[in-house]
Amino acid sequence: MNSGNKRVAIIIGLLISSIFLYLAFRNLHPEAFLDSLQQVNVPLLFVGAAVYFFAVAVIALRWQFLLRAVQMIPLFPLTQIVAIGYMGNNVYPLRAGEALRIYLLRRNHDVPVARATTTVVVERVFDGLVMLSFILFSLLLLDVDSPQVDLVVRVSTPLFVTALLIFLFLAAQPNLLRRLVKFVVGILPEKLGAVLNNISEDIIAGLEGLRSPIYLLGTVISSFVTWAIEACVYWIVMSAFSLDLGYPVALLVVGTVNLAGLIPASPGQVGVYEFFVSTVMIAMGVEAALATGYAVVVHIVIWLPVTLAGFFFLIRQGMGWSDISRANELEDATLEKAT
Repeated sequence: MNSGNKRVAIIIGLLISSIFLYLAFRNLHPEAFLDSLQQVNVPLLFVGAAVYFFAVAVIALRWQFLLRAVQMIPLFPLTQIVAIGYMGNNVYPLRAGEALRIYLLRRNHDVPVARATTTVVVERVFDGLVMLSFILFSLLLLDVDSPQVDLVVRVSTPLFVTALLIFLFLAAQPNLLRRLVKFVVGILPEKLGAVLNNISEDIIAGLEGLRSPIYLLGTVISSFVTWAIEACVYWIVMSAFSLDLGYPVALLVVGTVNLAGLIPASPGQVGVYEFFVSTVMIAMGVEAALATGYAVVVHIVIWLPVTLAGFFFLIRQGMGWSDISRANELEDATLEKAT
């Protein structure tokens, strides 16, 4: 993506975030909002932040399962890279954290860019399916009437189900992709064809984890576990607000707000996050000011600790703030060297 297109994408994301911020706060009464914040049990927020790091570690374990067919990488280095990726997504537009993850995996562990990128895309597909299952499970237990939740489910279901079926099919039939690439390579210039062939082989290798029943099972289980832990964080923050809503509500909130992450927005999904969290809470009967206060606080609990940890690990990697802004360029440069 060239600099002009990047600027346009950033501006669009900021505009979308501004719209959702307006929607989230348009009917807010400041006094009631501040009063809801003053009643928060702060120690429970620290507990929630600590629990969130367990979710980050399990996400790294999930990534390790997907990478094992490519290369066995120790869990702690992967956890650091995951934290750096979260930080990048939280502070810089265009999901630069994903490019940082891919770049660091290439730099530190010599994993080809296309292979690493394939595993990251597969992760996002599994995340989407877990979110859908959380929403559907919660709706079986809860009496919720929310057009916004229904819209999120209707839009995202065909996307993630189709993507998973494609990945599983290509993982099971790698030679089909090879034949297709061979046909395309035959009509391309020799140099470009060689690049495409190398990338396709890396993609096939990146899907290798889906061909192993053990690695696939580990990926599926760790996907559900990590997001179940994150739902615990949402539930703990509910308790900090003295909201006795139960764990299924936390699952519903997690599923809805993460699927809403498909909407382009500013770094950290500011505005989109607050709108969808507060919308679900209001649908569960929570007063608007309290629902918005909860949305703001849980966003901070999810956002701030891992961002600080990610920046700390980034510095330990010998990188700095400027490297976040250049994340996509770093990935592109690495891909050029790899090919």
